[in-house]
Order: sequence, then C-alpha cells, then structure tokens
Amino acid sequence: MTAHTPRGELAAAFSDPAAEALDWATAERLLTDAEIFWLSSVRPDGRPHVTPLLTLWIDGALHFCTGAGERKARNLRENPEVVLTTGTNSLDRGCDLVVEGTAERVADGAALRTVADAYVAKYGADWTFEVGDGVLDGEGGPALVYRVGPRTVFGFAKDPYAQTRFRFPPAD
Repeated sequence: MTAHTPRGELAAAFSDPAAEALDWATAERLLTDAEIFWLSSVRPDGRPHVTPLLTLWIDGALHFCTGAGERKARNLRENPEVVLTTGTNSLDRGCDLVVEGTAERVADGAALRTVADAYVAKYGADWTFEVGDGVLDGEGGPALVYRVGPRTVFGFAKDPYAQTRFRFPPAD
C-alpha cells in the first residue's frame, strides 16, 4: 500500500460482526463507474442544496461541471465545502459512497481537455465539450469545471452491513 492509497477503517459499532472493511480498489472502482452522484452544497443563507449530476473520477478526484449562474456554482463561490453521494436504492445489496471534500475550480486548458475527453469516454458523444477560456463549451453554454479531492470517503456495504471510513491527507 502506497502513501497515496488510503486504508479503510471498519466502524465495528455500525457493521455486521462478519463484515470486513471495504478495500480502496473496490471503492475507487465504484467511484469511477457510478453514473450519477448527488452533490450537497450550502446556500449563502445556510440552507442545504442537493442536486444530481454526472461525475468523473480522474487522478484521485471527482470532477463535475455546471453553468456559472446555476445554484450549485453560486453556492460554491460562497462555500466550497461539499458532499457527493452515490450508490443504490437498495436495503440489502450494493454499496453506497459518501465523499467529503472541497470543490476547486479547474481552469487549466490541459486539465479541461482531460475532463472533456473523459465525459465522452464515460457518457458518450452527447456529452462532447470544446475547451474554452477556462471553461468547457457545450450545447448548454459554457460550463465551469470543479474538482473535489476527497478528505474523507465513507463506504456503506449492505451484504453484510459494513461502514468503512477512508481518510486522506490534506493537500499540499
């Protein structure tokens, strides 16, 4: 295990006695393969805001895009702390994941090209973007791109029930 690979810690109090901690390779595969995540952010007046969106797991972080005038972009200008969740709507199968972190704007042209290519690779030609000046340009207009490097990831396995926490060191 490298210094960059987090080790899962099983929360025994919330897990079946037969459960084992989720391994990071499995969690990372689930983060990569999930098609929909729910982004939770905070409005300037403190009320929560939750919305579904498409994400990409690239270089150890989740990436998503949004229009500059959308509620989530306006929230992130005031408070970049977010939670992204994905999983199944099943009680007894699958694994749900919760990613806590800070959303940071991505404006570098090379990084935006990587994100644009990844959207097409994962979601198909309907998600084609051109790289603009610090944004991705698509049918819906310019989109800001955000990167969320995880601070903490929780995995909630359901067969058997197991709650695993992965912690990440602060970014340099």
